[in-house]
Amino acid sequence: MALSPLAPLQARQGPPAGGLNLPENPQIFGKQDPNLRTAMVVINGEVITGTDIDQRVALVVSASGGKIGPEEMERLRLQVLRNLMDETLQIQEAKSQDIAVADEEVDASYDRIARQNFNQDPKALDAYLTKIGSSPASLKRQIRGELSWQRLLRRNVTPFVNVSDDEVRDTIKRQEEAKGTEEYRVGEIFLYATSENREAVLQNANKIVEQIKKGGNFTAYARQFSEASTAPVGGDLGWVRLGMLPAELQQAVAGLESGQMIGPVEVRGGFSIVLLIDKRKVLTADPRDAQLSLKQVSIQFAPGTTEAQARDRANAFAEAMKGAKGCGSVDPIAQQQGAEVVSSDQVKARDLPGPLQTMVLGLNIGEATPPFGSIQDGVSVLVLCGRDDPQVAGGPTFDQVENQILDERINKRAQAYLRDLRRDAVIDYGN
Repeated sequence: MALSPLAPLQARQGPPAGGLNLPENPQIFGKQDPNLRTAMVVINGEVITGTDIDQRVALVVSASGGKIGPEEMERLRLQVLRNLMDETLQIQEAKSQDIAVADEEVDASYDRIARQNFNQDPKALDAYLTKIGSSPASLKRQIRGELSWQRLLRRNVTPFVNVSDDEVRDTIKRQEEAKGTEEYRVGEIFLYATSENREAVLQNANKIVEQIKKGGNFTAYARQFSEASTAPVGGDLGWVRLGMLPAELQQAVAGLESGQMIGPVEVRGGFSIVLLIDKRKVLTADPRDAQLSLKQVSIQFAPGTTEAQARDRANAFAEAMKGAKGCGSVDPIAQQQGAEVVSSDQVKARDLPGPLQTMVLGLNIGEATPPFGSIQDGVSVLVLCGRDDPQVAGGPTFDQVENQILDERINKRAQAYLRDLRRDAVIDYGN
């Protein structure tokens, strides 16, 4: 907002904010209503309606399990509006440069999302989106924005970002020297901030953290709110070593366990909310990558079974399973116990729930875990029938390292590109 020419300019203490000459105690002319809710926004002549905002908000609310209060909802609407404005700018910029995204491509991505993320066919996803107050058109517009931006970057940014062979070789050398140290698979939600809007962005970041802790889906929030180029993939940075992260994040990430989140942490250019998805040792075989052959033996409890009755039956089941002499004897014992047996030869240890990973990796062939479960879900044991340990992990290839460095540099250029589009936009907030 421009300062009124009547506002007295006073001497500032310390350096100016971003080079601006601002008074310490400005006199405000006019009134800003914090509860003002615009019916629409026109950005470079294109309208974003309240319905557009509501439908996109519904996607975030659904990902959060509906656990969003009235105050948080208003903040969420404002953040979604900013996202829609960026999305509009990206689509407009693509059109201005004759970069087309065909409807067939958008539909193909929509179908893929339906099957991969929702385990549904597209018609079922259509119905689901309508049910939660969103729409297929809203999600497809988001897809169009992502595809448009990716193609803009490929044309206007990627060709002008270079990585030398020496840089790649130096990076690979450092990785080899780091063999045996930890590396981390990290998810990030990055919010761009300046000295002028720092407090508002920090408040937004804290609200996002609060919602995720209440059960919100990190990946969904990253797609909607992150301003990094990894937003379309849910903020997934892939496998990184601490030295590849901003200095402000390194110590914090090193202290996390898989599944834990930190943030917001102030980094250069804004704030980061970070989720540790997994960790492993560099160029070292990870026992959790072992391929397991398992038999799951399960008993169910009839409706009305008391806790005492369930405990007695579970104890008898556990005693019977102790008599198993390898996987070959499991089926007859299961039949005697009225238990169900499910076999699988394609189980990675890392795909098991955390507590079960530890138990199963400690078993010898033919041994079984202690019983686990509940009255509602039944009680099971896992019997280890075979295990193929992983080979020593090979390092990333030359191309993989080169692409990772390129992605980092493209991301920085992309942020600058979007800032330029925002700066030049003509925006009208209707009421």
